[in-house]
Amino acid sequence: MKKYKVSELQDGMQFSAPVYIDEESLLVPEGVAIREKDIERLKRWEVEVVTSEGSPIIEQDFQQQISSIDGNIGKKLLQLYSDALTIADQFYVDAEQGSGLDTGAVDELMGSYYPALRDAVDDAMGLTFRQSKTESRYAGGAINCMILSMAIGQRINLPGHRLMNLALAAFLHDIGMTRIPRAIVEKKERLTEDEMKAVMAHPIHSYRIITKELGLSEEVGRIVLLHHERWDGKGYPKGLTGKEIPVASRIISVADAYEAMIRDRPYRGSMIGYKAVRQVLNDNGRRYDSDILKVFIKSMGVYPPGSVVILQDGSVGKVIRNHRDVPLRPVVRVLVNSDGERLASGKQREVDLLVTPDAFIARAVHPRELENAS
Repeated sequence: MKKYKVSELQDGMQFSAPVYIDEESLLVPEGVAIREKDIERLKRWEVEVVTSEGSPIIEQDFQQQISSIDGNIGKKLLQLYSDALTIADQFYVDAEQGSGLDTGAVDELMGSYYPALRDAVDDAMGLTFRQSKTESRYAGGAINCMILSMAIGQRINLPGHRLMNLALAAFLHDIGMTRIPRAIVEKKERLTEDEMKAVMAHPIHSYRIITKELGLSEEVGRIVLLHHERWDGKGYPKGLTGKEIPVASRIISVADAYEAMIRDRPYRGSMIGYKAVRQVLNDNGRRYDSDILKVFIKSMGVYPPGSVVILQDGSVGKVIRNHRDVPLRPVVRVLVNSDGERLASGKQREVDLLVTPDAFIARAVHPRELENAS
């Protein structure tokens, strides 16, 4: 890995391979510009060097590089995701520090970023696997839950204004956690009964923040208030059952659970997408609406976009698209061939398992194995 001094990074600089803050913390994907805010954040964290297997690239080289990033995910979407994450990070940092909530950040996110993410939500789902480094523990989950919820909402044909309210509620679903003492949030041991009660109060905090401090609609506040209700009535804060729970809350419940499983936590590592999908599917109508689960699986597939898989011949690839009606037969981009050779972007090939009957997925692996092989 090559080392690059933070003091020498410039706004707009791109690299031919992912840039890392440490061994596991991604700063930016390959071909995505480093922004001034990223550099300022590194300096606040007192990070002196970043690492990459690549080199700085100039703009005309980008089209040759982008094809190896995430299949059909392009530069615009990657930059869009990165910028939205930066807005979310600052918003949640301000909330955690008690320095005031920036309603302008919410307006910017919903005005500039929501429409673009909504229109490319199938590709954007593949970005939810990224373990991007943020100052706030809630920023990544907020953006990813927003994307996943939009995907489900689109599949059930929510009207435009309801879809927007769903996206906004998903972005803000954990804002109340910023009012929970940090010692409780960061605790790795089992929570006491009083500490658990404090955590379970966060939807109420969220509702008050959304409706009072941010001045948003009652509908958005209610969606967030009830996203921890369970289908079987054993959720909180009201103990509602079944269709008493708003459909948008039921959607966020599924999206939030899945996103939490694939994201690193202080007390455990992240789960691969395949295992996370299996765990959600094993619910058996206790926590989640089974109809919403079916739509979620059709959206994500058994092997969600971004999943790293080993095929029957030992080659390693990344799922880039799913067939909604045949979730076990996605399209895979092969990155390492059966001889263990890492393939340059020009030699990588797509294998559509739906039309290649002899090929199949042997097992799913953690995305970090892809990072080490790409």
